[in-house]
Amino acid sequence: MQFSFANQGLVWSDAYFLAEGILNTVRLAAAATVVGTLAGIVLGWLRTVSLIARIVTAPYIDILRSVPMIIQLILANSFLSILGFSTSPFWFGTVALSAWMSAVTAEVVRAGLLSVPVQYRRSARSLGMNGFQELFYISMPLAFRTALTPWIGLVLSLIKDSALAGVVGYIEYMRSTQILITRTHETWLLLMGAGLFYFIICYPVSRYSRRLEGRIVV
Repeated sequence: MQFSFANQGLVWSDAYFLAEGILNTVRLAAAATVVGTLAGIVLGWLRTVSLIARIVTAPYIDILRSVPMIIQLILANSFLSILGFSTSPFWFGTVALSAWMSAVTAEVVRAGLLSVPVQYRRSARSLGMNGFQELFYISMPLAFRTALTPWIGLVLSLIKDSALAGVVGYIEYMRSTQILITRTHETWLLLMGAGLFYFIICYPVSRYSRRLEGRIVV
C-alpha cells in the first residue's frame, strides 16, 4: 500500500499568519531593545565608577556575551519549567533578549565613558559641576558619539536573534515561516521572503545610523 501526501500550497490566510509573525517580531525586538538598552546604560555606568560593581557583574556579563543565545533560551526555559514557573513566550523572550542586550550594551557604554579624556572631566569639576552634572553634560554626550555605531550593530544583531525565540514557543516571523514551509513545502519562496523582511528592517536602521553618525562627528 502506498501513501501520498497532498502538497497544500499557499493561501490568502497564510498572509495574515505571516503578518502576525511580523508584528510579533517587531514587538519582541522593540521591547528587548528598550529594556536592554536602559538596563545596559545603568550597568555600564556602574561598572565604570565602581570596582565592586565591576567585579560582581563580571560573571553576568561574561556568561551572556559568551554563551550562544539559543543555548541560553533553551536552558533558561528548561530551568524555569523544572522550578514550576510558567510565563508567556513573549515575556520570556523579552527577558532573555533584554538580558543579553543589557550585557553587551553595558560594555559599549563603559567603553564610551572611558574614552572621554580625563582632562574634560577635571575641567568640568573645576567649573563647579558635581558628579552627575559632569556625567550628563560632559561625559555622556561625548560617550554617545563613541558608542552609537557599536550600539546600532547590537540592535541589528538583536533583531536577527529574535528569530531564536521560536525555540520557546513564540510565534515570530521566522517560526511562522517554518510552520508554513512544513505545510506547503514552498521552501525557497518563504525563505526568500524571510530574508527580504529582515533586510527591509535592518538596512534602513543601518543607513540612518550612518547619517546620524555623520552629523554628530566633531
